[in-house]
Amino acid sequence: MTKNSMTPLATSPLPTIDIDTIGLDQGAHLIIKRALEQVAIGDSLRVVGNTADWESHLLVWCRQNGHALSFIDQHALITRGPYQQGRWRGAAQSGSADQKAPRAVAEHAAANWGVAARGATVEAGSPGFDFRFSNKSEIWADTAAELYRQALAGQWDPATAIDWAADITLPDEVEDAVVQVMTYLIENENAALLVPARHLGQVHPHFREVMQLLAIQCADEARHVEVFTRRATLHRANPSLSGAGGQASLKTLFESNDFSTSAFLLSVLGEGSFVNLLNFLQEHGPDPLTRQIAKMVARDEARHVAFGMAHLEYRLAQDPGYQSALQAAIEQRYDALASSAGLNEEVFDALILLAAGSTAPEAIGKGFARVQKLKQDMATGRKARLTRLGFKTEEAERLSGLHTRNFM
Repeated sequence: MTKNSMTPLATSPLPTIDIDTIGLDQGAHLIIKRALEQVAIGDSLRVVGNTADWESHLLVWCRQNGHALSFIDQHALITRGPYQQGRWRGAAQSGSADQKAPRAVAEHAAANWGVAARGATVEAGSPGFDFRFSNKSEIWADTAAELYRQALAGQWDPATAIDWAADITLPDEVEDAVVQVMTYLIENENAALLVPARHLGQVHPHFREVMQLLAIQCADEARHVEVFTRRATLHRANPSLSGAGGQASLKTLFESNDFSTSAFLLSVLGEGSFVNLLNFLQEHGPDPLTRQIAKMVARDEARHVAFGMAHLEYRLAQDPGYQSALQAAIEQRYDALASSAGLNEEVFDALILLAAGSTAPEAIGKGFARVQKLKQDMATGRKARLTRLGFKTEEAERLSGLHTRNFM
């Protein structure tokens, strides 16, 4: 009789395989497993072997996998057990049990799903992971997957996307103004990186689209810090001044452990206003390099705002009463910063000078008016986003007016 590891022996009334001299510690278990898949639960498979200790190894393997085993006339007889027996008894599916929607995202992600892929079968006894954000409503946005794809497609390399070799020669006072604004942008982007980074490690991986999007958002902010720093130090040894009021304003963004509140204050209000500022710099930047940087960064920030809005729209659809928590977050932040200076005078003056283009009285007047329009545009944008989230017009205007004077 010719031995064949894949073909049943013709002399046996039962499906039979011969593993020859291949031990279970040499891969024979794969041959047995494949053959068992062709046998109905409760039916038997005969196994023939010819290597030392193969019977004892087979006994251990069958126990681990929930199959019954007996030995008859130097042959092994395996009776296939149900899938739930053995090692995988009590296993849980890390996702929707709905066979019509196997990729559906669960409303709650169990701790013992851990870092398993969504939809994977997780062995019983797997350790529990303490992820703060394990409820879908706390973290989800229906557009997360699409925004992630957009973010991947929109990634850019500061070394090649920006023309750092451009010849830029500005009057000293204008260059100093650019450096001051860049200094302000750097500290705001540091905060915009660290806040989502704090939340990222607390997101249950079941909500992988959000986890991925937050990761790439952190990468965006890291890139922004780089380009603002490079522009600030292009013709100066160091960045400029950082005010206590601005620092105090940014510190409040770190004080909420609630993802939705953080997204509201940082992305919907802060980064939304930041987009207005970047568009302002794209229009009034005194050199092509500054304008180019502002344009590239604004694209990324607009996507961050879109995610914050999508998440809050989803959460408010699940829990309309959560709107009161958002209102309280604005009011509490306003109260905490009531005695602070907010945007430091140096940044405000620098923006006027950049919008003016020179220190001539007539130009300064125009620059001042342009900065006032910037502030109005910021307020209008905040009001529109608040209205979109369901706040009544008068309340949206009131809450917009309470936003930090530091813009972010």
